[in-house]
Amino acid sequence: MKLLSVLLVTILFLQAFLEASSTVSDAAHSLSQEDVGGNVGGILKKHQPQKINCNYACSRRCSKTSRKNVCHRACKSCCERCHCVPPGTYGNKDLCPCYANLRTHGNKPKCP
Repeated sequence: MKLLSVLLVTILFLQAFLEASSTVSDAAHSLSQEDVGGNVGGILKKHQPQKINCNYACSRRCSKTSRKNVCHRACKSCCERCHCVPPGTYGNKDLCPCYANLRTHGNKPKCP
């Protein structure tokens, strides 16, 4: 009797494991090209952030500032954390919400 109950529990466990793995596999295959491309915040974006050249993006962002080293250091820190830098030299922070929401200890915007 004990052997039968252990066998039954093992079969139920394997069945649950197989159903869970097929659900994850189906979700990965059902992503549209738009989700995979990174235009929409899909499942893949959280685990595989889009590669960005932070040095180039921050050099462009800080090109017109009078304090280039300070700007570049803050921008690079934000870029490495958020994997994006807003276009242009000023503003456009709505295009990169993570970048816009980072704050210093004094609750001032961290990113230039």
